[in-house]
Amino acid sequence: MTKMTLASYPHMLGFEQLERLLERTAKGSEGYPPFNIEQTSDYSYRITLAVAGFGEDDLSITVEDRQLVIRGRNSEDTEGRVFLHRGIAARQFQRSFVLADGVDVGEAVMENGLLHVDLTRAKPDTIVQTINIRKG
Repeated sequence: MTKMTLASYPHMLGFEQLERLLERTAKGSEGYPPFNIEQTSDYSYRITLAVAGFGEDDLSITVEDRQLVIRGRNSEDTEGRVFLHRGIAARQFQRSFVLADGVDVGEAVMENGLLHVDLTRAKPDTIVQTINIRKG
């Protein structure tokens, strides 16, 4: 079976970087923490991560090479505590989301153990360009 790539389509030029981004993102997919992505309007989105047990100081949000990267490192001090059962995850995590050109990260809000990150996409301009043909 032949693997279909964006390069397999001769009318799609210059999408090699997008293909690399998709492959890089697929390799790093893990199930923790769970998250939702919702479209809040025609040009805005909201990513919500369930980060119970993490405080604002335990989380970092960065944009690196058109990727939104959310990291969590729990600084909970468990020294001297004896757990009979530990069902609340306290491990560190990293979640990455590839951002298209024109998508900007807005504010981040922590609410009831949920981290909300708002994104906006610029309204695309319709551009018509005429190319002159010269004699060779």
